[in-house]
Amino acid sequence: MSSPYLITPGQQFSVANSHTTPPADAPNKKELKKELQNTVDELDDLQRVLYADDRFSVLLVFQAMDAAGKDSTIRAVLSGVNPQGCEVHSFKKPSKEELEHDFLWRSAKNLPERGHIGVFNRSYYEETLVVRVHPEYLGGQRITIPDNLDDLWEERFRAIREHERHLAQNGTIILKFWLNVSKDEQKSRFLDRLQTPEKNWKFEAGDLKERGHWNEYMQAYEHMLTATSTDFAPWYAIPADDKPFMRAEVAKIVAAKLQSLGLAYPSVSPEEKSDFQSYEQQLLDE
Repeated sequence: MSSPYLITPGQQFSVANSHTTPPADAPNKKELKKELQNTVDELDDLQRVLYADDRFSVLLVFQAMDAAGKDSTIRAVLSGVNPQGCEVHSFKKPSKEELEHDFLWRSAKNLPERGHIGVFNRSYYEETLVVRVHPEYLGGQRITIPDNLDDLWEERFRAIREHERHLAQNGTIILKFWLNVSKDEQKSRFLDRLQTPEKNWKFEAGDLKERGHWNEYMQAYEHMLTATSTDFAPWYAIPADDKPFMRAEVAKIVAAKLQSLGLAYPSVSPEEKSDFQSYEQQLLDE
């Protein structure tokens, strides 16, 4: 979909040149809140038609550094959608069972069915991000590791592109969001978690360890986003330092994509419709 935050397929993406803050002419917080609510209401209507239309499924993928706002964005954008038509899956450290399969297996078994919206809070992309920054994790995967690790990441990028192409060809609409938070803003949010008793539970010591690898993560994101933003499964680099703007922008992109699908409620055949009067009369006569 048209968006200033679309990572153009086939072009080199630069983290350094991407924005973490909204444009100067962005709406204020109050306007963004109203805009988000209007879009959430629209998404509720669109999801109902998506379910009735029963031709497409929707997969929303969220990736980001810690404290970028993945959880709150997913909650805010999908707050009005019927829970029966939406599933959220979070992917953390692979389990023993998951390590017995290929790296796409654990996400593939949680893909949304037709008529549903599926959300991946982190995803198979972790295998080209956290594992790239910490290649020692490969030891637990019991795979053949090439001498040149760059070959492994390219192989995984290729597998992901082919996987997403297959999904798209079979009716899955894929939208991927990188919530682009700055290092300074992450620091501020970590401090807030430490200094606010009600938010202490959100902080983990490991968060600081990963923050120490910031530059490595940015390089890994740059490679991943460049290699896997495609026409059939695009990435959007959404400024994440301002949460209201981020949430409104994500919601707009999702709604616009659903609008473009030509969704419609199933039509009733003339034969069926001709019987409606008699059915109506039967009910009235009860």
